[in-house]
Amino acid sequence: MTAARRFQRIIATTDVHSAFDDAVPMLTHLHAMRHDSFVVDCGDFFEGTGYYRLGQGRIEQDALVRLYDAVTPGNHGWDHHFEPALHDITVCANAIDDETGELLFHPVRLVRVGTRRAAVTGIIGPQAFNAIPADQRAIEPVRALRELMLAHHHQADSWVVLSHSGFDEDLKLAESCPFLDVVFAGHCHSDRPEPVVVGDTLVLKGRELAAGYALAQPLGSGWTAQVAGFPPTAGLPDELTSVREAIGAIRYQLRTPLGPVRYLYRNGPIDRHAVLLDLADRLHNGLGAEAVVLNETALRSPRLKTVLTHGDLLEIEPFDNQLVHAHVPEHFSADPTALLTHLTQQAGPIVSTPDPLPDRLPTVLTTGYLADAYLGGRTWQAGIRLSQAVQHTLTDGDPR
Repeated sequence: MTAARRFQRIIATTDVHSAFDDAVPMLTHLHAMRHDSFVVDCGDFFEGTGYYRLGQGRIEQDALVRLYDAVTPGNHGWDHHFEPALHDITVCANAIDDETGELLFHPVRLVRVGTRRAAVTGIIGPQAFNAIPADQRAIEPVRALRELMLAHHHQADSWVVLSHSGFDEDLKLAESCPFLDVVFAGHCHSDRPEPVVVGDTLVLKGRELAAGYALAQPLGSGWTAQVAGFPPTAGLPDELTSVREAIGAIRYQLRTPLGPVRYLYRNGPIDRHAVLLDLADRLHNGLGAEAVVLNETALRSPRLKTVLTHGDLLEIEPFDNQLVHAHVPEHFSADPTALLTHLTQQAGPIVSTPDPLPDRLPTVLTTGYLADAYLGGRTWQAGIRLSQAVQHTLTDGDPR
């Protein structure tokens, strides 16, 4: 299909996170631009709303295969990239099978963009890779890119990277790999309204959650770049009927009401820290755990109205976390402060109760994600999912 198209530019999205409530402008614009644009994504297209939880990734995969030419995997939706149709367009230069040492994905796509022979590759950063299965691992990105450039330098005169590492990490990447022309960034969950120039390299990032895109195209002896929002549109074209119908069917399910929202959390974006403090106190008292330790990144912060819907709950807690009792590694059990510091460095802001934590902490009640990724995975089930605890926290009590 790409052989009949003449590419004039590269258009990149990132961190869409299944945000299909507002995705019509994105899908329509990419469809319209695809005839002369090489369309790419920088990871985490999957997971983040009820569209993923209820659709199990089918909408995301359909959209990616229909509209995109190359994608790099993120830490969310990793397994979907091994499904044949999506694997065929996935590029990543630094993810390998730990047993064989073989690359898990195609390392590079060689395409002509304007007058350039562009090598388009992808990388996933070490922090994002923490969530990937233990039998797969990442080579250091700089090393992987340098080796790839040496292997293909005679085939390309421009190098473009789809990065799932975080914007600050990509600035360092551009310094270490001055042969790069464009780095499309992802994973950092922050707005970057303008491209940043590092030497001769452009580093830029489109708006997340289907709100915008990044664009780069050859100009003279270099490249020019911009970041923009998707223009409004009335509806999806007929060629995307299957995507439209799938979104509509799940949207109906997501409107199911679950109960009135407590006054404290009404009519605004939820404060993740406040919700988790409230929730952790309930769990600590209700389940008799010695301590509760939760990461703020387990929740999202959508705006709530007066009634909590199924869709609201799945958007707030999109990752289907099980709560578990986890054994604390010995070197942290006698130093809870060091434990919290370690978890904060790896997983972002942490909420814990009681405050202060006990001097000795053999077990904690936490999410399955934190337990498996950072506490050694020695757990037993708490009998409740994080989403259930969130629902009770947001709706229990006097709704006034």
